[in-house]
Amino acid sequence: MSSEVPTDLLEIVDALLPGVPLDRARLADDGNIHHVVLLPGIAAVRISRRPSAAAALPRRTELLRAIGAAGLPFAVPEPLTSVTAFDGRAAVAVSWIDGTGRPEGEGDPEQIGELLRALREVPLTAGLRRALAAAQEPAPVRGWAAVLAEDVIPRLPPRWRDEGRRRLDNAMALDPVPDALVHGDLAGSNVHWSPDGKLIGVLDWDLALPFDPAIDAACMAWHGWDTVRRAVDAETYRRAKVWDQTFGIGHLIAVLPGKPLSNTDSYIDHIVPWLEHHTH
Repeated sequence: MSSEVPTDLLEIVDALLPGVPLDRARLADDGNIHHVVLLPGIAAVRISRRPSAAAALPRRTELLRAIGAAGLPFAVPEPLTSVTAFDGRAAVAVSWIDGTGRPEGEGDPEQIGELLRALREVPLTAGLRRALAAAQEPAPVRGWAAVLAEDVIPRLPPRWRDEGRRRLDNAMALDPVPDALVHGDLAGSNVHWSPDGKLIGVLDWDLALPFDPAIDAACMAWHGWDTVRRAVDAETYRRAKVWDQTFGIGHLIAVLPGKPLSNTDSYIDHIVPWLEHHTH
């Protein structure tokens, strides 16, 4: 989805990329953190919505540089400009990545398996770990399990508390595995494919962190769990299902960095319907 670009955002784009034609500029629907102005074939410009996003944009841009240098066999957005301040906002232009997301429920297991293997095999060098940690600043004081156990489960409706603890216990019982580079949002429009189904690139690395690579396998259930089953080994599939069955992979990812939730009530309002739909 995209729409017309407000004048104030066009002015920022023009200042950041002087001389670039703006007649085809469109505004992408990119959630609550950034506006993203699309310049097809040229660049995507990220513009912070709030002061917290403006403060984080330099760190997240450095993370893109680190990931871009990791030798992945597909394109990632690479910074084309420095991060620039505009009256309380921050903006940066990143490289354009062709292709589009695949519709929900469609996907090639072989291509998906190759994508997941490429992420899992990225060396987590000291530099990449520093970039991942900096992008998640401030550093958490508790882990993800403590956030769920202490902040979320006790505030669930009483009928869901035991079930919530059971699901968390199942996730915590998973054997530890070596950390890998986890994207954290491998779904829909964040993964771009060519018209003939070849992987072109992966966008939006804001949630990236070192963690169990089965998290990304669970994210790829966007293409269907049967597709994931055929794309990964049996143990990764089993772990992906356990992670997803905690509170839904999209909800779980929000707590993986271990930081307090910005709105716990809203989080609970989202996971309770998920539990109602996925509990038999």
